[in-house]
Amino acid sequence: MNVVVAKTGTGRALGDAFAVARDRLPGKGAISDLRRQAFEAYERMGLPHRRIEDWKYTDLRALMREVLPLAPQPDATALDRAAGTAKAQAIEGVRRLVLVDGVFAPDLSDLAGLQKGLTIRPLRDVLEAGDALSGQAFTADSSNPMIALNAALATDGVVIEVANGTVLTQPLQIVHIASAAAPGAIVTRSLLRLGRDAVATLVESYLAADGATAYQAHDALVVAIGDNARLDHVRLVEDATGAFNISSATVSLGAHAHFNTFGMTTGAHVSRYQLTVAFAGEGSKVETNGVNLINGKQHADTTLLLDHAVPHCDSREIFRAVVDDRAHSVFQGRIIVRPHAQKTDAKMMTRALLLSDEAEADNKPELEIFADDVTCGHGATTGALDENLLFYMRARGLPEKEAQALLIQAFVGEAIETIASDTLREVAIAAARRWLEARA
Repeated sequence: MNVVVAKTGTGRALGDAFAVARDRLPGKGAISDLRRQAFEAYERMGLPHRRIEDWKYTDLRALMREVLPLAPQPDATALDRAAGTAKAQAIEGVRRLVLVDGVFAPDLSDLAGLQKGLTIRPLRDVLEAGDALSGQAFTADSSNPMIALNAALATDGVVIEVANGTVLTQPLQIVHIASAAAPGAIVTRSLLRLGRDAVATLVESYLAADGATAYQAHDALVVAIGDNARLDHVRLVEDATGAFNISSATVSLGAHAHFNTFGMTTGAHVSRYQLTVAFAGEGSKVETNGVNLINGKQHADTTLLLDHAVPHCDSREIFRAVVDDRAHSVFQGRIIVRPHAQKTDAKMMTRALLLSDEAEADNKPELEIFADDVTCGHGATTGALDENLLFYMRARGLPEKEAQALLIQAFVGEAIETIASDTLREVAIAAARRWLEARA
Protein backbone atom coordinates (compact mmCIF):
# COMPACT_ATOMS: atom_id res chain seq x y z
CA MET A 1 0.00 0.00 0.00
CA ASN A 2 1.27 3.47 -0.87
CA VAL A 3 1.74 4.65 2.71
CA VAL A 4 4.80 5.92 4.56
CA VAL A 5 4.93 3.98 7.81
CA ALA A 6 6.47 5.63 10.85
CA LYS A 7 9.94 4.27 11.52
CA THR A 8 10.25 2.74 14.98
CA GLY A 9 13.02 1.39 17.17
CA THR A 10 12.40 -2.09 15.76
CA GLY A 11 13.55 -0.88 12.36
CA ARG A 12 10.22 -1.30 10.63
CA ALA A 13 10.82 -0.48 6.95
CA LEU A 14 9.28 2.49 5.25
CA GLY A 15 6.73 1.99 2.51
CA ASP A 16 7.39 2.78 -1.13
CA ALA A 17 5.41 6.05 -1.20
CA PHE A 18 8.37 8.14 -2.30
CA ALA A 19 9.28 5.83 -5.18
CA VAL A 20 5.67 5.79 -6.37
CA ALA A 21 5.28 9.56 -6.04
CA ARG A 22 8.51 10.58 -7.80
CA ASP A 23 6.93 10.59 -11.25
CA ARG A 24 4.57 13.42 -10.28
CA LEU A 25 7.10 15.49 -8.35
CA PRO A 26 8.50 18.48 -10.29
CA GLY A 27 12.22 19.10 -10.63
CA LYS A 28 15.05 17.16 -12.24
CA GLY A 29 18.79 16.92 -11.75
CA ALA A 30 19.96 18.65 -8.57
CA ILE A 31 16.40 19.03 -7.25
CA SER A 32 15.71 15.34 -7.78
CA ASP A 33 18.91 14.52 -5.90
CA LEU A 34 17.95 16.90 -3.09
CA ARG A 35 14.54 15.22 -2.81
CA ARG A 36 16.19 11.81 -2.56
CA GLN A 37 18.61 13.04 0.11
CA ALA A 38 15.77 14.66 2.05
CA PHE A 39 13.73 11.47 1.97
CA GLU A 40 16.73 9.44 3.10
CA ALA A 41 17.13 11.88 6.02
CA TYR A 42 13.48 11.38 6.93
CA GLU A 43 13.85 7.63 6.53
CA ARG A 44 16.72 7.59 9.03
CA MET A 45 14.70 9.54 11.62
CA GLY A 46 11.09 8.55 11.00
CA LEU A 47 8.20 10.42 12.55
CA PRO A 48 9.37 12.51 15.54
CA HIS A 49 8.49 11.28 19.01
CA ARG A 50 8.56 12.39 22.64
CA ARG A 51 12.15 11.30 23.20
CA ILE A 52 13.25 14.16 20.93
CA GLU A 53 13.30 17.27 23.12
CA ASP A 54 11.72 19.61 20.53
CA TRP A 55 8.89 17.09 20.06
CA LYS A 56 8.45 16.17 23.72
CA TYR A 57 4.85 17.39 23.82
CA THR A 58 3.88 16.47 20.25
CA ASP A 59 4.61 12.80 19.66
CA LEU A 60 3.66 12.22 16.02
CA ARG A 61 4.28 8.50 16.30
CA ALA A 62 1.41 8.39 18.77
CA LEU A 63 -0.75 11.20 17.33
CA MET A 64 -0.30 10.72 13.57
CA ARG A 65 1.14 7.18 13.39
CA GLU A 66 1.67 7.27 9.63
CA VAL A 67 2.06 9.66 6.72
CA LEU A 68 -0.72 9.24 4.18
CA PRO A 69 -0.06 8.88 0.44
CA LEU A 70 -0.19 12.06 -1.62
CA ALA A 71 -3.69 13.32 -2.33
CA PRO A 72 -4.70 12.91 -5.98
CA GLN A 73 -4.48 15.90 -8.27
CA PRO A 74 -7.76 17.87 -8.07
CA ASP A 75 -10.30 17.21 -10.80
CA ALA A 76 -13.05 19.58 -11.98
CA THR A 77 -15.34 18.57 -9.11
CA ALA A 78 -12.63 19.21 -6.54
CA LEU A 79 -11.84 22.60 -8.06
CA ASP A 80 -15.54 23.54 -7.96
CA ARG A 81 -15.72 22.68 -4.26
CA ALA A 82 -12.54 24.64 -3.63
CA ALA A 83 -13.89 27.64 -5.55
CA GLY A 84 -16.93 27.76 -3.29
CA THR A 85 -14.76 27.63 -0.18
CA ALA A 86 -12.42 30.32 -1.49
CA LYS A 87 -15.34 32.59 -2.32
CA ALA A 88 -16.97 32.10 1.08
CA GLN A 89 -13.72 32.97 2.89
CA ALA A 90 -12.59 35.76 0.55
CA ILE A 91 -10.91 38.83 2.06
CA GLU A 92 -11.71 42.12 0.37
CA GLY A 93 -8.78 43.89 -1.26
CA VAL A 94 -6.42 40.90 -1.09
CA ARG A 95 -4.70 39.23 -4.06
CA ARG A 96 -5.54 35.54 -3.73
CA LEU A 97 -3.19 32.66 -4.70
CA VAL A 98 -4.95 29.32 -4.34
CA LEU A 99 -3.48 25.85 -3.83
CA VAL A 100 -5.98 22.98 -4.04
CA ASP A 101 -4.88 19.60 -2.66
CA GLY A 102 -1.28 20.70 -3.06
CA VAL A 103 -1.58 21.99 -6.64
CA PHE A 104 -1.57 25.64 -7.74
CA ALA A 105 -4.95 26.58 -9.23
CA PRO A 106 -4.46 29.52 -11.65
CA ASP A 107 -8.18 29.78 -12.48
CA LEU A 108 -8.98 30.38 -8.81
CA SER A 109 -6.09 32.81 -8.30
CA ASP A 110 -5.79 36.55 -8.96
CA LEU A 111 -2.86 36.85 -11.35
CA ALA A 112 -3.98 39.71 -13.59
CA GLY A 113 -2.58 43.22 -13.36
CA LEU A 114 0.41 42.49 -11.13
CA GLN A 115 2.00 45.57 -9.65
CA LYS A 116 5.36 46.53 -11.14
CA GLY A 117 8.14 44.85 -9.18
CA LEU A 118 5.97 41.84 -8.19
CA THR A 119 6.50 38.41 -9.72
CA ILE A 120 4.37 35.36 -8.89
CA ARG A 121 4.99 31.87 -10.28
CA PRO A 122 3.91 28.35 -9.34
CA LEU A 123 6.72 26.41 -7.69
CA ARG A 124 6.22 23.60 -10.20
CA ASP A 125 7.10 25.93 -13.10
CA VAL A 126 10.21 27.20 -11.32
CA LEU A 127 11.43 23.67 -10.62
CA GLU A 128 10.68 22.36 -14.10
CA ALA A 129 12.54 25.29 -15.64
CA GLY A 130 15.57 24.69 -13.42
CA ASP A 131 15.39 28.31 -12.25
CA ALA A 132 18.15 29.62 -9.97
CA LEU A 133 15.52 30.06 -7.25
CA SER A 134 14.95 26.29 -7.13
CA GLY A 135 17.78 25.73 -4.70
CA GLN A 136 16.64 28.57 -2.44
CA ALA A 137 13.10 27.22 -2.34
CA PHE A 138 14.42 23.85 -1.25
CA THR A 139 16.69 25.01 1.55
CA ALA A 140 15.89 22.44 4.21
CA ASP A 141 16.89 21.46 7.72
CA SER A 142 17.87 17.81 7.36
CA SER A 143 17.86 17.45 11.16
CA ASN A 144 14.09 18.05 11.28
CA PRO A 145 12.25 15.00 9.93
CA MET A 146 9.07 16.84 8.93
CA ILE A 147 10.94 19.57 7.05
CA ALA A 148 12.96 16.87 5.30
CA LEU A 149 9.77 15.00 4.39
CA ASN A 150 8.29 18.21 3.00
CA ALA A 151 11.33 18.77 0.78
CA ALA A 152 11.06 15.21 -0.50
CA LEU A 153 7.35 15.23 -1.36
CA ALA A 154 6.32 18.85 -2.10
CA THR A 155 4.14 18.83 -5.21
CA ASP A 156 3.70 22.58 -5.73
CA GLY A 157 3.58 25.98 -4.08
CA VAL A 158 4.06 29.65 -4.89
CA VAL A 159 7.27 31.58 -5.61
CA ILE A 160 6.88 35.30 -4.91
CA GLU A 161 9.52 37.94 -5.64
CA VAL A 162 9.20 41.58 -4.61
CA ALA A 163 11.83 43.77 -6.26
CA ASN A 164 14.03 46.32 -4.49
CA GLY A 165 12.12 49.42 -3.42
CA THR A 166 8.69 47.96 -4.24
CA VAL A 167 5.92 48.77 -1.77
CA LEU A 168 2.99 46.44 -2.44
CA THR A 169 -0.35 48.23 -2.22
CA GLN A 170 -2.32 44.98 -2.01
CA PRO A 171 -1.77 42.12 0.49
CA LEU A 172 -1.01 38.68 -0.92
CA GLN A 173 -2.90 35.64 0.33
CA ILE A 174 -1.82 32.03 -0.13
CA VAL A 175 -4.96 29.94 0.34
CA HIS A 176 -4.46 26.24 1.07
CA ILE A 177 -7.69 24.34 0.40
CA ALA A 178 -8.23 20.64 1.03
CA SER A 179 -11.00 19.35 -1.21
CA ALA A 180 -10.50 15.59 -1.42
CA ALA A 181 -13.00 13.52 0.53
CA ALA A 182 -10.57 10.57 0.76
CA PRO A 183 -7.69 10.84 3.26
CA GLY A 184 -4.42 12.00 1.70
CA ALA A 185 -1.31 14.10 2.25
CA ILE A 186 -1.13 17.64 0.87
CA VAL A 187 2.52 18.68 0.64
CA THR A 188 3.35 22.24 -0.43
CA ARG A 189 6.34 24.57 -0.28
CA SER A 190 6.50 28.30 -1.06
CA LEU A 191 9.23 30.93 -1.35
CA LEU A 192 9.00 34.67 -0.71
CA ARG A 193 11.92 36.98 -1.54
CA LEU A 194 11.55 40.57 -0.37
CA GLY A 195 14.09 42.92 -1.92
CA ARG A 196 15.91 45.82 -0.32
CA ASP A 197 13.58 48.63 0.91
CA ALA A 198 10.52 46.58 -0.12
CA VAL A 199 7.28 46.34 1.88
CA ALA A 200 4.71 43.52 1.66
CA THR A 201 1.90 41.82 3.54
CA LEU A 202 1.37 38.06 3.28
CA VAL A 203 -1.63 36.10 4.54
CA GLU A 204 -1.69 32.29 4.76
CA SER A 205 -5.05 30.56 5.16
CA TYR A 206 -5.69 26.84 5.66
CA LEU A 207 -9.25 25.81 4.79
CA ALA A 208 -11.28 22.68 4.11
CA ALA A 209 -13.97 22.32 1.47
CA ASP A 210 -17.17 20.47 2.29
CA GLY A 211 -16.44 16.77 2.64
CA ALA A 212 -12.71 17.11 3.32
CA THR A 213 -11.98 15.68 6.76
CA ALA A 214 -9.10 13.34 7.63
CA TYR A 215 -6.32 14.80 5.47
CA GLN A 216 -2.75 15.76 6.34
CA ALA A 217 -1.32 19.16 5.38
CA HIS A 218 2.48 19.47 5.28
CA ASP A 219 3.54 22.98 4.32
CA ALA A 220 6.82 24.90 4.33
CA LEU A 221 7.51 28.59 3.73
CA VAL A 222 10.98 29.99 3.04
CA VAL A 223 11.29 33.78 3.44
CA ALA A 224 14.21 36.12 2.73
CA ILE A 225 13.74 39.74 3.85
CA GLY A 226 16.22 42.24 2.41
CA ASP A 227 17.89 45.22 4.06
CA ASN A 228 15.46 47.93 5.27
CA ALA A 229 12.49 45.81 4.12
CA ARG A 230 9.30 45.03 6.05
CA LEU A 231 7.03 41.99 5.95
CA ASP A 232 3.71 41.72 7.80
CA HIS A 233 2.56 38.11 8.00
CA VAL A 234 -0.80 36.71 9.15
CA ARG A 235 -1.42 32.97 9.40
CA LEU A 236 -4.91 31.50 10.03
CA VAL A 237 -5.39 27.75 10.51
CA GLU A 238 -9.05 26.74 10.11
CA ASP A 239 -8.59 23.18 8.87
CA ALA A 240 -11.21 20.47 9.26
CA THR A 241 -11.58 19.06 12.77
CA GLY A 242 -10.13 15.69 11.70
CA ALA A 243 -7.12 17.11 9.86
CA PHE A 244 -3.41 17.22 10.67
CA ASN A 245 -1.44 20.38 9.89
CA ILE A 246 2.35 20.21 10.22
CA SER A 247 3.88 23.44 8.91
CA SER A 248 7.21 25.21 9.08
CA ALA A 249 8.60 28.62 8.17
CA THR A 250 12.22 29.72 7.85
CA VAL A 251 12.86 33.47 7.83
CA SER A 252 16.14 35.29 7.24
CA LEU A 253 16.43 39.04 7.87
CA GLY A 254 18.88 41.52 6.42
CA ALA A 255 20.01 44.70 8.15
CA HIS A 256 17.38 47.08 9.61
CA ALA A 257 14.57 44.79 8.45
CA HIS A 258 11.21 44.38 10.22
CA PHE A 259 9.19 41.16 10.43
CA ASN A 260 5.78 41.25 12.13
CA THR A 261 3.98 37.89 12.22
CA PHE A 262 0.72 36.75 13.78
CA GLY A 263 -0.75 33.26 13.79
CA MET A 264 -4.09 31.89 14.99
CA THR A 265 -5.07 28.23 15.21
CA THR A 266 -8.72 27.29 15.62
CA GLY A 267 -8.93 24.21 13.38
CA ALA A 268 -7.24 20.82 12.80
CA HIS A 269 -7.23 17.85 15.13
CA VAL A 270 -3.44 18.06 15.47
CA SER A 271 -1.34 21.03 14.39
CA ARG A 272 2.26 22.10 14.79
CA TYR A 273 3.83 25.30 13.50
CA GLN A 274 7.62 25.58 13.51
CA LEU A 275 9.05 29.06 12.92
CA THR A 276 12.79 29.73 12.74
CA VAL A 277 13.98 33.33 12.42
CA ALA A 278 17.65 34.12 11.72
CA PHE A 279 18.96 37.66 12.27
CA ALA A 280 21.58 38.08 9.54
CA GLY A 281 21.86 41.89 9.60
CA GLU A 282 22.19 44.44 12.39
CA GLY A 283 19.39 46.67 13.60
CA SER A 284 16.51 44.36 12.69
CA LYS A 285 13.25 43.87 14.58
CA VAL A 286 10.93 40.86 14.89
CA GLU A 287 7.47 40.67 16.45
CA THR A 288 6.02 37.17 16.72
CA ASN A 289 2.51 36.84 18.10
CA GLY A 290 0.07 33.95 18.26
CA VAL A 291 -3.20 32.60 19.60
CA ASN A 292 -4.47 29.04 20.03
CA LEU A 293 -8.24 28.69 20.42
CA ILE A 294 -8.88 24.97 20.81
CA ASN A 295 -11.39 22.56 22.36
CA GLY A 296 -12.57 18.97 22.16
CA LYS A 297 -9.46 16.78 21.81
CA GLN A 298 -7.48 19.21 19.66
CA HIS A 299 -3.72 19.41 19.98
CA ALA A 300 -2.01 22.65 18.86
CA ASP A 301 1.76 23.18 19.07
CA THR A 302 3.60 26.45 18.32
CA THR A 303 7.40 26.14 18.37
CA LEU A 304 9.51 29.24 17.77
CA LEU A 305 13.28 29.74 17.47
CA LEU A 306 14.74 33.24 17.22
CA ASP A 307 18.47 33.22 16.51
CA HIS A 308 20.16 36.53 17.35
CA ALA A 309 23.54 36.26 15.62
CA VAL A 310 24.33 39.97 15.12
CA PRO A 311 24.24 43.06 17.38
CA HIS A 312 21.53 45.68 17.92
CA CYS A 313 18.45 43.56 17.12
CA ASP A 314 15.09 43.44 18.94
CA SER A 315 12.52 40.67 19.24
CA ARG A 316 9.17 40.37 21.01
CA GLU A 317 7.02 37.27 21.43
CA ILE A 318 3.44 37.36 22.71
CA PHE A 319 1.48 34.11 22.76
CA ARG A 320 -1.98 33.33 24.14
CA ALA A 321 -3.78 30.00 24.41
CA VAL A 322 -7.43 29.37 25.30
CA VAL A 323 -7.97 25.67 25.98
CA ASP A 324 -11.33 24.01 26.59
CA ASP A 325 -12.57 20.44 27.12
CA ARG A 326 -9.69 17.93 26.79
CA ALA A 327 -7.62 19.98 24.34
CA HIS A 328 -3.85 20.39 24.64
CA SER A 329 -1.91 23.55 23.76
CA VAL A 330 1.87 23.64 23.46
CA PHE A 331 4.13 26.68 23.24
CA GLN A 332 7.89 26.35 22.92
CA GLY A 333 9.74 29.63 22.49
CA ARG A 334 13.52 29.65 22.30
CA ILE A 335 15.70 32.74 21.99
CA ILE A 336 19.40 32.31 21.27
CA VAL A 337 21.78 35.27 21.68
CA ARG A 338 25.14 34.50 20.05
CA PRO A 339 28.45 35.82 21.47
CA HIS A 340 28.69 38.70 18.97
CA ALA A 341 25.02 39.74 19.34
CA GLN A 342 25.64 42.52 21.86
CA LYS A 343 22.88 45.08 22.55
CA THR A 344 20.19 42.48 21.87
CA ASP A 345 16.76 43.30 23.32
CA ALA A 346 14.58 40.17 23.43
CA LYS A 347 11.45 39.48 25.46
CA MET A 348 8.92 36.66 25.45
CA MET A 349 5.62 36.17 27.29
CA THR A 350 3.17 33.28 27.01
CA ARG A 351 -0.14 32.95 28.84
CA ALA A 352 -2.65 30.11 28.82
CA LEU A 353 -6.30 30.20 29.87
CA LEU A 354 -7.80 26.85 30.86
CA LEU A 355 -11.59 26.60 30.61
CA SER A 356 -11.99 23.06 31.95
CA ASP A 357 -10.37 20.78 34.51
CA GLU A 358 -9.14 18.41 31.77
CA ALA A 359 -7.61 21.09 29.53
CA GLU A 360 -3.81 21.11 29.33
CA ALA A 361 -1.25 23.75 28.41
CA ASP A 362 2.50 23.21 28.26
CA ASN A 363 4.55 26.41 28.05
CA LYS A 364 8.30 26.17 27.59
CA PRO A 365 10.06 29.54 27.17
CA GLU A 366 13.85 29.33 26.88
CA LEU A 367 16.77 31.77 26.76
CA GLU A 368 20.28 30.85 25.66
CA ILE A 369 22.49 33.89 26.14
CA PHE A 370 26.18 33.93 25.20
CA ALA A 371 26.64 37.72 25.22
CA ASP A 372 26.95 39.97 28.27
CA ASP A 373 25.48 43.31 27.11
CA VAL A 374 21.86 42.35 26.46
CA THR A 375 18.34 42.94 27.76
CA CYS A 376 16.40 39.68 27.74
CA GLY A 377 13.50 38.22 29.66
CA HIS A 378 10.68 35.69 29.48
CA GLY A 379 7.59 34.68 31.42
CA ALA A 380 4.78 32.15 31.42
CA THR A 381 1.45 31.95 33.26
CA THR A 382 -1.45 29.51 33.30
CA GLY A 383 -4.81 30.05 34.96
CA ALA A 384 -8.60 30.06 34.73
CA LEU A 385 -11.13 32.81 34.10
CA ASP A 386 -11.42 35.31 36.94
CA GLU A 387 -14.45 34.23 38.97
CA ASN A 388 -14.91 37.72 40.41
CA LEU A 389 -15.12 39.27 36.95
CA LEU A 390 -17.53 36.57 35.82
CA PHE A 391 -19.73 37.19 38.85
CA TYR A 392 -19.63 40.94 38.24
CA MET A 393 -20.73 40.56 34.61
CA ARG A 394 -23.41 37.98 35.35
CA ALA A 395 -24.79 40.15 38.15
CA ARG A 396 -25.45 42.77 35.48
CA GLY A 397 -27.54 40.43 33.36
CA LEU A 398 -25.02 38.81 31.00
CA PRO A 399 -25.46 35.06 30.38
CA GLU A 400 -22.49 32.96 31.50
CA LYS A 401 -21.29 32.04 27.99
CA GLU A 402 -21.51 35.64 26.82
CA ALA A 403 -19.57 36.83 29.86
CA GLN A 404 -16.93 34.19 29.24
CA ALA A 405 -16.70 35.19 25.58
CA LEU A 406 -16.05 38.83 26.48
CA LEU A 407 -13.28 37.86 28.89
CA ILE A 408 -11.72 35.52 26.33
CA GLN A 409 -11.77 38.23 23.67
CA ALA A 410 -10.00 40.59 26.06
CA PHE A 411 -7.45 37.88 26.90
CA VAL A 412 -6.42 37.24 23.27
CA GLY A 413 -6.82 40.88 22.24
CA GLU A 414 -3.23 41.88 23.08
CA ALA A 415 -1.88 39.45 20.49
CA ILE A 416 -4.50 40.25 17.83
CA GLU A 417 -3.91 44.00 18.16
CA THR A 418 -0.35 43.53 16.87
CA ILE A 419 -1.72 42.95 13.34
CA ALA A 420 -0.85 46.10 11.42
CA SER A 421 -3.66 45.95 8.84
CA ASP A 422 -7.11 46.99 10.05
CA THR A 423 -8.74 44.65 7.53
CA LEU A 424 -6.66 41.63 8.53
CA ARG A 425 -7.15 42.42 12.20
CA GLU A 426 -10.91 42.23 11.65
CA VAL A 427 -10.46 38.92 9.81
CA ALA A 428 -8.62 37.48 12.83
CA ILE A 429 -11.26 38.84 15.21
CA ALA A 430 -13.99 37.25 13.05
CA ALA A 431 -12.18 33.89 13.20
CA ALA A 432 -12.01 34.14 16.99
CA ARG A 433 -15.70 35.01 17.16
CA ARG A 434 -16.59 31.97 15.01
CA TRP A 435 -14.76 29.78 17.51
CA LEU A 436 -16.53 31.40 20.44
CA GLU A 437 -19.94 31.09 18.80
CA ALA A 438 -19.35 27.40 18.02
CA ARG A 439 -18.43 26.89 21.67
CA ALA A 440 -21.63 28.50 22.97
